[in-house]
Amino acid sequence: MMHVQKSGASLRHYLFAGGSGLALALCLGVGGVAAQDAGEPETEVDEIIVTGYRGSLAAALDVKRNEAGIVDVILAEDIADFPDTNLAEAIQRIPGVSIDRDAGEGRQLTVRGLSSDFTRTRINGMEAQATTGGTDSSGGANRGRGFDFNVFASELFNSIKVRKTAAAETEEGSLGATIDLQTARPFDYRGQRMAFSVQAGYNDLSENWNPRAAFLVSNTFGDRDQFGALLSVAYSEKDSFEEGFSSVRWAPAVGSGSSGGFCSPFGYTPQNPGNSGSNGSNAANCATGIPRPTNTPGNVTAYETANQANVFIPRLPRYGRLTHHQERLGLTGSLQWRPADSTTISVDVLFSQLEATREENFLESLSFSRNAGAGGQTQIIVRDAVVENNTLVYGLFDNIDVRTEARFDQLETQFLQVGFTLEHDFSDTVRGRFFAGRAESNYENPFQTTVTIDRQNTQGYSFDFRGNPNTPLIDYGFNVADPAAWEWRAIGSSVPRSEIRIRPQGVDTIFESLQADLEFDVTPFVTFRTGVNWKTFSSESYEFRRTDETVVPALPPGVTVADISTLLTGFGNGFGPSGNASTWVIPDLNALADLFNIYCNCDTGVPGGDFTLGSITVGNARGGNRFLEEEDFAIYAQADFDADVFGRPFRGNVGLRHVWTSLYAEGYSSTGGGTLVFDTHEYQDSLPSLNLTYEPIDNVLVRFGAARVMARPQINNSLSGANYLVPTTSLNATGPNYTATIGNVELDPFRASTYDLALEWYFAPESLISFAYFYKDIDTYIQVIRQDLTYAQLTALNPSAFDPSFCTGSCSPTTIFALTSAVNTDGGPLKGFEVSFQTPFTFLPGPLSNFGIQLNYTNVESEIDYCTNALCTTFVTNDLAALSPTAYNGTLYYEDDRFSARVSASYRDAYLQNVPGRNGNALEGKMETLNIDFSSSFKLTDDVTVTFEGINLTDEENHQWVGDDDRQSTSVYHHTGRQFFIGARYTF
Repeated sequence: MMHVQKSGASLRHYLFAGGSGLALALCLGVGGVAAQDAGEPETEVDEIIVTGYRGSLAAALDVKRNEAGIVDVILAEDIADFPDTNLAEAIQRIPGVSIDRDAGEGRQLTVRGLSSDFTRTRINGMEAQATTGGTDSSGGANRGRGFDFNVFASELFNSIKVRKTAAAETEEGSLGATIDLQTARPFDYRGQRMAFSVQAGYNDLSENWNPRAAFLVSNTFGDRDQFGALLSVAYSEKDSFEEGFSSVRWAPAVGSGSSGGFCSPFGYTPQNPGNSGSNGSNAANCATGIPRPTNTPGNVTAYETANQANVFIPRLPRYGRLTHHQERLGLTGSLQWRPADSTTISVDVLFSQLEATREENFLESLSFSRNAGAGGQTQIIVRDAVVENNTLVYGLFDNIDVRTEARFDQLETQFLQVGFTLEHDFSDTVRGRFFAGRAESNYENPFQTTVTIDRQNTQGYSFDFRGNPNTPLIDYGFNVADPAAWEWRAIGSSVPRSEIRIRPQGVDTIFESLQADLEFDVTPFVTFRTGVNWKTFSSESYEFRRTDETVVPALPPGVTVADISTLLTGFGNGFGPSGNASTWVIPDLNALADLFNIYCNCDTGVPGGDFTLGSITVGNARGGNRFLEEEDFAIYAQADFDADVFGRPFRGNVGLRHVWTSLYAEGYSSTGGGTLVFDTHEYQDSLPSLNLTYEPIDNVLVRFGAARVMARPQINNSLSGANYLVPTTSLNATGPNYTATIGNVELDPFRASTYDLALEWYFAPESLISFAYFYKDIDTYIQVIRQDLTYAQLTALNPSAFDPSFCTGSCSPTTIFALTSAVNTDGGPLKGFEVSFQTPFTFLPGPLSNFGIQLNYTNVESEIDYCTNALCTTFVTNDLAALSPTAYNGTLYYEDDRFSARVSASYRDAYLQNVPGRNGNALEGKMETLNIDFSSSFKLTDDVTVTFEGINLTDEENHQWVGDDDRQSTSVYHHTGRQFFIGARYTF
């Protein structure tokens, strides 16, 4: 099992936990007194109207208490006023929910240890998916089933429900939870209501100010208020920096998974690299024109220290800055008509547009990740080396290729959902509902351009992780801020050559759904429900690339590197050890675009100037072009009951849902320059469910749930890019990274039997303490297998897809390829518990009675058997990917008639991202995080409120690693700064 060493930040986590425990103990003691006092004669008191944040908590508890299953709820504090500025960050306050961030903002959810691929999201009662792009370290473009919550402004919604137990009436497709997002409707209010808010946001790392605004107007009219209309708009901008170190994983210095090992000293046995006519390596030279180091004791010791199969080295050690700009626009509209008291017709529209640009600038050394054919590791001479815990923590090297890389992305997501709902009471005992809807998400990345400027065979390069495992001291051996020290390595140059990568891409997803439900009261205590549901899901992705991105034109006469570059300045600002570069040359993308006309989608006619883009005809782009369509049809029957057992309330439901799934998938394989391949797969599932709630004594609920659940297979792996369902093979045989994939359309879905037991004590008004235990027996699982195979072994595995004729140039039968494929495995159990507590401090005197607290803690365990070879004959047991063993959230709030303030903390334990890891690593994972936020408001009048908020006050790092239980080598260590908002709100 995973045993990750805690970072130094863990101390504050435990201090926070200890303080929370003290508060919990205090409140439990008072809660006991409150419970005892409940038996005393009641005294008539004036009704207290609870509003604001405290009011939203109280209302959410009422909803939770009245549900038959295990449900958690978040409600808006007021019209168009959600408790958090980001949907994902609001949902993480719920027990068992953790989030993944991109660019410092919540993007996707994990519920009870199960990632977004296992969690289904519905908007206004309809399943939907919103997709956008992200940094490579956070998964890049969403080509899977996960829901990207950062597409939407939180002000557009007025409630969120997280359903943790299944019911027959609830659509299938989730192992973790079903998340219901609900936008506002005019019948939620009575008469005319209006709200407007405006804020100014500031990020302390980018030092930029940005606007944020929201507006809602709602009205009901007619002689019986039988008509209603609502419109809401939300707009925001955000400019932020993301800075830090990354290594693009670590790899063995030599042997399987390496780039060939370092160059051995002259006369050393065994010689590395071996003799090669193509690379020029022989007994005297590492490569053409690069003599081996002399055979001195110092050189031999340094080489032997570094060049070991169990020593891991950073593949691409680099510092970088990412500059994010984001504009988000959201609109909701709702029309409602109640022609009779028994009939309600609703039309809901939700539109969201997220436009963003991202500039990435990295200063990196690429030799460690490249093989002999690419002029990489086998040319490196090790002058000095220190190894600690199987990690090369210090090295002094010659013949290092250094690169400055600039990437620009333009990103846009448009989401549109339209839903029609008809609800009708046929009689006092028979009711029906019909729904039809369509949701479409269009993600475009029309510009994804990367340009590099290089320097070959730098002498005296060093990195030093000693004392700085996350932010090493890097000495590049030359002045990285001097354009004259860099080269534009054009066509005809030896490797490495400068590169121009142009990769426009996108993903379109569509959901269409029809639902019909009928319910009738069999007796005053039993209601029977039945219904049918039909829906289709389609996902189409596309990608274009140049045929050869490593071929670029020469600079025209008189043009120098200074003309096609600019300077990045002010990097670091106290981040990392002193001595690291804070200024360096970066490519000027606009100057290069103008100089070479790189966006013409044409051959400019000069050598290296072919900028024609291809999709299925270009090997490296082919895998990004695929189409998938699912058609699902389900029927269900469910009986709800509400009665007394032994004189105490007893309610729940029992039902059966049966669903048929039909899948069609197509893509393009590597044969014949892009061969269309397609296949189908059909399966069906019977999904029984049971939910029981019993109240043995007043204000104490005991809940039990059991169900058979399923989640459909992922389309691809977000981090590794591995294809799951599309029945294609892909091959990158041009290097420098040789990869191959095999898809599998016949993957069965994830299947599990789930059991839940919960105890809830509503010990005082607006108060709850609860304990929930859950167990999921995952008997069908899907995992990605990664292994290093020679091309000859690939050919033996699939002779047509990996024909020997496809392996040309630098590729040979002995070239090592990283093969990825997806297979079904047996899975394993997942179990855990949640503890939740909340109460206002009304028992305290004076102003202290305006305080309140909300706490929850989650513990999850899992044991998944992961295959370690293609035939699944050997396994390793470890945690489920994306599962954090512990997580907790806490909010301390204060609220009186005018002033409101709260501070919230969300902790997520370290978790695994990939098992097994890539590049010879057993594991890939992410370190623990603790995010602290603050929010406050003050009412100037009954209608005007001023607000102040602070997000990520500790400037928490995104810290990812590769390695094993004993070695966690940093692969990403970035921070995004603190975000502050100041504003005002007006309602009437």
